[in-house]
Amino acid sequence: MDLLLSWLILSLAVWVTAAVLPGFHVKNFGSALLIAAIFGVLNYVLGLVLFWIIGIATLGIGLILSFVTRWIVDAILLKLTDRLTDHLTIDSFWWALGGALMMSAIGTVGEKLVSSVF
Repeated sequence: MDLLLSWLILSLAVWVTAAVLPGFHVKNFGSALLIAAIFGVLNYVLGLVLFWIIGIATLGIGLILSFVTRWIVDAILLKLTDRLTDHLTIDSFWWALGGALMMSAIGTVGEKLVSSVF
């Protein structure tokens, strides 16, 4: 149940981000569901690996500033999701950074709201 709720919250975050950011394009809510699934799998499979690679490549600064590293990893994974599907178009890496930040904020608020209800 938690996985399904997290997926729906991430889908909503993708949808809202596309509605607000002009450089972040999603075809429809069905596409947002697919994008959230792909992004979630990529994050599970590659997220930690990329986090550690960036952390080591920056000589530990990336590990100290883990919130910035996580933000960059999410932007990279969003651009990778963009490459893997035609349901998402992100105009540049800067829009991916903005999208990652916005999706993170929406996801955090959504998870807090759901956990307070359930």
